[in-house]
Amino acid sequence: MADERGPDEGMSDPDDATPNEEERAGRDPEPDEPTAAGADGRGVVGLVVSAFWNRRERRLRLLWRFAIGAGLLVFANLVVGSLLIATLGGIGGVVGQSLFFVTVLIALPTASYLVGRRPLDALGLDVDRQWLRDAGFGLALGVVLPTLLAGVTFLTGWLRVTGTLVRDADAGIAFGALSTPVSLLAVALFFLGVAVSEELLVRGYLLTNLAESLGGFERIGRRRAILLATLATAALFGLLHATNPNASVISITNITLFGILLGLAYVWTDRLGVAIGLHLAWNTVVGGVYGLPVSGITVGATVLATETTGPALLTGGAFGPEGGLLVLLALVVGTGLTAWWVRRAYGDLTLRESVAVPTLRE
Repeated sequence: MADERGPDEGMSDPDDATPNEEERAGRDPEPDEPTAAGADGRGVVGLVVSAFWNRRERRLRLLWRFAIGAGLLVFANLVVGSLLIATLGGIGGVVGQSLFFVTVLIALPTASYLVGRRPLDALGLDVDRQWLRDAGFGLALGVVLPTLLAGVTFLTGWLRVTGTLVRDADAGIAFGALSTPVSLLAVALFFLGVAVSEELLVRGYLLTNLAESLGGFERIGRRRAILLATLATAALFGLLHATNPNASVISITNITLFGILLGLAYVWTDRLGVAIGLHLAWNTVVGGVYGLPVSGITVGATVLATETTGPALLTGGAFGPEGGLLVLLALVVGTGLTAWWVRRAYGDLTLRESVAVPTLRE
């Protein structure tokens, strides 16, 4: 089980999350501050090396692991991305968006494995039977929640169906001359890339590393570190969507709340299955089935063409459901059902402290 994972034997550096000599002495460790002891008495050179390198864990410190991961992403987007977009032209917008997802899937696990000494299962990608069951639940939840909202807005007369199996070449996510059935498949694949890459980046990589680092402070502890990391990465998740078309304070707040739900789905299970399944199905059903904007972005192929006429404050208007107050209903129901699932599947509802304990490869 994921919650049975522990740190490597002998790992006690205060850089990350495990108890160490500083904690036993009754003072907070300083995760990123080199000391004379950390330099092992080798003077200035030792201090400089200690600022970059965690000797006990044999890996770079947190700040530099983040920097290398970010550098890999920037390089892939600027170099490879520019070449692909210039070559493919017409569908270059989709290619450019898709490239980020692909580079996250390649660069982050690579950087994490080589630089952070973390295997994939330490990023929430321990794909076993329970992981797949979690993903199945997440997919089901991602269908139920937008359907609940669509049902409410339809019954109130705020949502009207205007067509079926519709393509829109001017949509934010368009697929050129592809037929409608193929375009619908492309929509699902596109949002699969969104879900896996964003969950791997925000929850699997950032939340995990931040919880590990904060957990090294005795007064914070692992459980509080996990909560703080969940809130911080949820806020980042909201800000990542702040530049989307028609974004507002309400939409950023709602997406931050979604980030908390997705974060809880991760830290309650130490697996990304529920989060990825929910993220994938929500986007696909909202955009590809009900024809509504997904975080302000329209989709070029939908099962239903719809028109929203209700108050934008409630429905989200041009931003889609995530921009309106009605989505709070989905968030409450989604959090409750996720808690029910975790209690049923795992036997309890608790923060998995293993999220804040680094599992390092040899």
